[in-house]
Amino acid sequence: MNWINHQSYLEIYPPAEFNFEECLVFLSRSDQELLHQIRDGYLYKLIKIEQELVLCKIGCRQNVMQVEFPINPPVQRIREEIVAYIWEWFDLDSDLTAFYVAAKQDKILQGVVYKYHGLRMMCIPDLFEALTWAVIGQQINLTFAYTLKKRFIENFGECLIFEGNTYCLFPTFEMIGSIEVEDLRKLQFTARKSEYIIELAKRMGNGQLTKETLIQKKDYPKVKKALMEHRGIGAWTADYVMMKCLHHPNAFPITDVGLHNALKLQLGLERKPTLEEIKNLAENWVGWEAYSTFYLWRSLYD
Repeated sequence: MNWINHQSYLEIYPPAEFNFEECLVFLSRSDQELLHQIRDGYLYKLIKIEQELVLCKIGCRQNVMQVEFPINPPVQRIREEIVAYIWEWFDLDSDLTAFYVAAKQDKILQGVVYKYHGLRMMCIPDLFEALTWAVIGQQINLTFAYTLKKRFIENFGECLIFEGNTYCLFPTFEMIGSIEVEDLRKLQFTARKSEYIIELAKRMGNGQLTKETLIQKKDYPKVKKALMEHRGIGAWTADYVMMKCLHHPNAFPITDVGLHNALKLQLGLERKPTLEEIKNLAENWVGWEAYSTFYLWRSLYD
């Protein structure tokens, strides 16, 4: 991580292949989002470290990210954690050079990587948040998924009000492990999804499911298998979480509806491609399936 600590703010130096504005486009895809806010080109994010709530105001000039603290500038060790969080959130460890080289040779990807050059995988560093969001999104449209997520955060998350704006944190697994299925049913969650989310929270609470253990497995099939051993996590959910939280470059949610719609659009088809056709199309994406999928998702927001 490359950054400089100033008295009242931080500077973070991302890799050359970075476009802050493109990342903001992806982050602004729903007006129901409560976990961050975008105003006047700045990204506002509430982060909790060592029981301390820190409001971050993130901007970018000449490819340098500037992080200000509108409420209270935190101490050094908290700042280090904030940089680590932002670095992971924007996936700044990934070297995209090889992805761009490969994508420029691919008839589907060459247009999107040119158009959205510098877009980073917008990750979900917290495993429980990634799992819950994936479960919420199963077999419903994105708009209703955001409605459920908003209710979930409003009812069980922690919030802070500053200068008339409300900033929220995603509920913790400790909190959700202590509620009942009926508490989620009241918010229009299905009984099945309610059970899955609470059970995953309890498994994280007792250490049966941790980000550290999954990362240590490294091997893609082993991680996917370990995730799918938990109720509520199928192949799509496992791949989504591996993409967005565990940084697996070859995670590939091949059954994803958004991916199918994007491919239909890029190929000018009357129908969505079949899974067999997608497998053939993705032969050039090996090792970069996650980023290929993410860039194709981005093409849906034009």
